[in-house]
Amino acid sequence: MRITQPAHRWFAGLLLSAASALALAQAQAAKPHVVVLATGGTIAGAGASTLNSVTYVAAKVPVEKLLAGLPELASVARLTGEQVFQTASESFNNEHLLTLARRVSALTKQADVDGIVITHGTDTLEETAYFLNLVVHSAKPIVVVGSMRPGTALSADGALNLYNAVSVAASQDAAGKGVLVTMNDEIQSGRDVAKSINIKTEAFKSQWGPLGMVVEGRNYWFRAPVKRHTVHSEFDIDAIETLPAVDIVYGYGNMNTTGIEAYGKAGVKALIHAGTGNGSVAAQAVDALKALRAQGVQIVRSSRVPDGFVLRNAEQPDDKYDWVVAHDLRPQKARILAMVALTKARDSKELQRIFWEY
Repeated sequence: MRITQPAHRWFAGLLLSAASALALAQAQAAKPHVVVLATGGTIAGAGASTLNSVTYVAAKVPVEKLLAGLPELASVARLTGEQVFQTASESFNNEHLLTLARRVSALTKQADVDGIVITHGTDTLEETAYFLNLVVHSAKPIVVVGSMRPGTALSADGALNLYNAVSVAASQDAAGKGVLVTMNDEIQSGRDVAKSINIKTEAFKSQWGPLGMVVEGRNYWFRAPVKRHTVHSEFDIDAIETLPAVDIVYGYGNMNTTGIEAYGKAGVKALIHAGTGNGSVAAQAVDALKALRAQGVQIVRSSRVPDGFVLRNAEQPDDKYDWVVAHDLRPQKARILAMVALTKARDSKELQRIFWEY
C-alpha cells in the first residue's frame, strides 16, 4: 500500500510524539522519588478572602490539591502524596506521633523512596520534627514543612516552603543530617528549631542558627548537627508501642503547687518544670517536686526563657534532689525527649545522659 505524503507526515509526527512521551517518562522516572505525607495545618488552610492571613480555617485542602497547585514540583522530583491526617497541629497527640513515625519509618525502608516530606501545622511542628529525629532510623532526607499563612492569602508562604522542602528531600546532600525543617528559605535542624512568633513568616528560629539555606532549589550548608539523631539514636519507633505520660508545669511569680500535685495524682512518669531564668524553682514549689520524685516521678528542670540552657546544680542542688536538667531544650521538646527516653531509661542518671546526648 502506498502511503501519501500527508499520511507520512502524520505517521512521522505520531512516532515523534511517542518518542517524546517516552523520553519525558524516562526523565521523570529518573528523578528522585519523594513521598509527601500530609497532616493538615495552615499549609492546608483556607481563609474567607485574600486578606485573611491570620483568620482562617486550618486543615482544609487535601494533599492531592496541594500538590496539583504547585506544578513546578514535577521538575524537582517524582511525587507521591498521602493524607495521613487532616488536623490542626495544636490537636496533635501521642497517637498521632506514633502513627506518623511508623509510616515514615516504613517508607524509609522502601528502596524506591529517596526522601520524605511531612506537611504540618506550625503550632507543634517543632515537637513532631524532634520526635521523628529521635525515633526514625534512616539517613534518607526527612523534611517537615508548614506555613504561617494559608494558600488563599496574599503573599502566602506555603507554596515556596513546600517547593523548598521537596527540593531538600530530593537532595543527596541532605542525607544523614537528621530531620530537617524548611521554612522561610532556611534549613533548620528539627532538634533546635522553635516557633518564635505567630504572625510573621520568619517564625521558625534556632538560637544556634540554621543548618543552611535553600535558594532557587539549591542547598547551601553552613553547619551540621552534633547531637545524636536518626541512625545514631538508641531509640527506634519500630520498638515503641506506647509513650509514657509526661506533662509540663509552668513556673511564674506567686506560683502555687496545685498543678504539681494534680499531675502527680494523674500518674505522670515525668514532670517538666518550665522554670524562670536558669530553670529556677520557686521556694514554695521545691518540696512538692521533691515529694513527686520520692514517689518515683522524674523531675526535669527546663526554662521558659527562649534561649540559653539550664546549668546543672547552678540554681538548684540537682544531685541532692536527684533531678534532671533539660540542657538547651525548651519545655515542649524536653517533654518529647523524656517520653522517648522513658521507654528505655530506668533512673535519673541514665535520663540525664540522654538529655546531654540528644
